[in-house]
Amino acid sequence: MISNFDLTKLVKPLQEWFEEHARILPWRENPCAYYVWVSEIMLQQTRVEAVKPYFARFILELPDVAALAACPEDKYLKLWEGLGYYNRVRNLHAAAEQVMEQFDGVIPDTPEKLLSLKGIGSYTAGAIASIAYNKPVPAVDGNVLRVISRVCADDSDIMKQSVRKGVEKQIQNMMVQEVNHGLIPRNFNQALMELGAMVCVPNGAPHCEACPWEKFCEARLQKKTDCIPVKTRAKARKIEERTVFVIRDGERVALHKRPKKGLLAGLYELPNCEEFLNRKEALDYLKKAGLSPVRILPLPDAKHIFSHVEWHMHAYVVLVEKPHNLKNDLFFVEASDAAQKYAVPSAFSAYWNAIKESYQS
Repeated sequence: MISNFDLTKLVKPLQEWFEEHARILPWRENPCAYYVWVSEIMLQQTRVEAVKPYFARFILELPDVAALAACPEDKYLKLWEGLGYYNRVRNLHAAAEQVMEQFDGVIPDTPEKLLSLKGIGSYTAGAIASIAYNKPVPAVDGNVLRVISRVCADDSDIMKQSVRKGVEKQIQNMMVQEVNHGLIPRNFNQALMELGAMVCVPNGAPHCEACPWEKFCEARLQKKTDCIPVKTRAKARKIEERTVFVIRDGERVALHKRPKKGLLAGLYELPNCEEFLNRKEALDYLKKAGLSPVRILPLPDAKHIFSHVEWHMHAYVVLVEKPHNLKNDLFFVEASDAAQKYAVPSAFSAYWNAIKESYQS
């Protein structure tokens, strides 16, 4: 169990390994609080390699917390387009406004104050405080829970909040104790994350031969790396069938803005409806929406996976006469503007080429 394991012996070999093996990442070149914060929010549920270009684009357009706080919604949503989980950037923007109003534009350096910002939990607060300000506080995410549970051969369920809190407390106590004995908070926490991403990996067998803890990792010694960490199985995702429409009236394409609450809240989307519609049903649906279809052609089926929902999509590209009495909150924009100005979720990316064709034809 972790409570019986001497965590202090993790520090020296881990930090030495990190000095040699740390990846070069854009947010590590200048680990200021704003860069650390933005990168950590982007990295939630998104791979490092996927985040790199989005981070570069975001920082170029919004280089500091003041720029983010003043940014209009359509712009920051467009900058986030492709990353998904759009509530992350909405919370990021709201928290930037808090920083400007409550902290005179300076991102706080303590977990307590950071936790008062919208969208920041204990992990992100710990990451900002330790990486940007070198404070001896833990940053415990799934990677860290995995590597710690393995090195200690701890079979506690890492999905339980009580287990996470217990790990945070014990790492916190160790960091405070060891900060005067060679522990560098920003390096130690990043090294834990790096070890989980590169060596003690989440999927497949860990690369124990490359691990700085190989000689004393209890899960390896006890041959338990295949059953630790223990993790409660997630509930099966709900399957939703949808019909998606790429609707053209020449140079324009139809969009719809989703409600302010719920999945993909407030984002622009291609018009769609629940369940699969055959050609006749699709035409009836379009006519009820105030459209006059001239031609309708099927598009390939597609699938998009959210955290708890899976969309199976049937689709049509539809040419319509110029509309006059639109319903269902549809509106038409120049197809080139749809691609450049509107944040359309990646759920519809399978049909993005059809949108491009609507202004290239």
